[in-house]
Amino acid sequence: MARHRPDGLPPAAVARHGLAVASNPPLEALSDRQSAILALARGAGRVGVEDLAARFGVSPQTIRKDLNTLCDRRLLARQHGGAMLASGVENLGYAARRALAHAEKRRIAACCAALIPDGSSLFINIGTTTEEVARALVHHRNLLVVTNNIHVVSILLPCDGVEVVVAGGPVRRSDGGIVGEATVDLVSQFKLDFAVIGASALDEEGGLLDYDYREVRVARAILGNARQAILVADTGKFERSAPVRIGHVSQLHCVVMDRAPPLGFAAACQAAGTQLELAGPEECEMLTETGSLETETH
Repeated sequence: MARHRPDGLPPAAVARHGLAVASNPPLEALSDRQSAILALARGAGRVGVEDLAARFGVSPQTIRKDLNTLCDRRLLARQHGGAMLASGVENLGYAARRALAHAEKRRIAACCAALIPDGSSLFINIGTTTEEVARALVHHRNLLVVTNNIHVVSILLPCDGVEVVVAGGPVRRSDGGIVGEATVDLVSQFKLDFAVIGASALDEEGGLLDYDYREVRVARAILGNARQAILVADTGKFERSAPVRIGHVSQLHCVVMDRAPPLGFAAACQAAGTQLELAGPEECEMLTETGSLETETH
């Protein structure tokens, strides 16, 4: 079995210096096209082989070689049909996250909104998918929404049928999220019917992951103060990793995704009794016809 060679070093250099691990090569070592591809990925979150081939006027095979180079240097991570920014200890920028899987997020949001009956109270936390859920709720009536997401406030504030409570604390300029001790304190004052949460990454064992421990503290408080918790996430989250654990699918009542998750995650949901909804067009129609999750009363 061949041993892995450190990226960017010829075999002779490895043998000469006895190196087992090498740092990523400098960006100057990239070709102009590879640098441009990396810049596009940083702006959009991910790039596709066919789109890149058309943009640069080269063959898909050439683009795949470029992507392989960028992935070998851990600047990008391979994804079906293309690549995305490699996971690490920092999340993608807000604009890039909004652009990622946008159509899938809208379907997920419509499916989730069908689970929320009029007259409900709910938390909506930070995330571009949860923001789409807010957009899908604008025609609901008699909702109480508690949120730490400024964008959710902007979406729901004009709606006559929705009362909005904003959590206190500092607002992150990068994405409009509100985190901190004051945020946790306000969340802890409520006991609501639903929590709609997102996650930056998922693992196949059923773990929910994020990047910011302060944001995770708020998410945990939200989970602890909701009667039913709904995770909204596209399956691209399985291709990413993040360092901070929010929780596990066993803490959720429902997971709404764009398509079937990996078998391990589906098995974790089944073992925990967590409902799994797939937000394809047909599934959303079925949810509308069959009704919403029941709201617990205490």
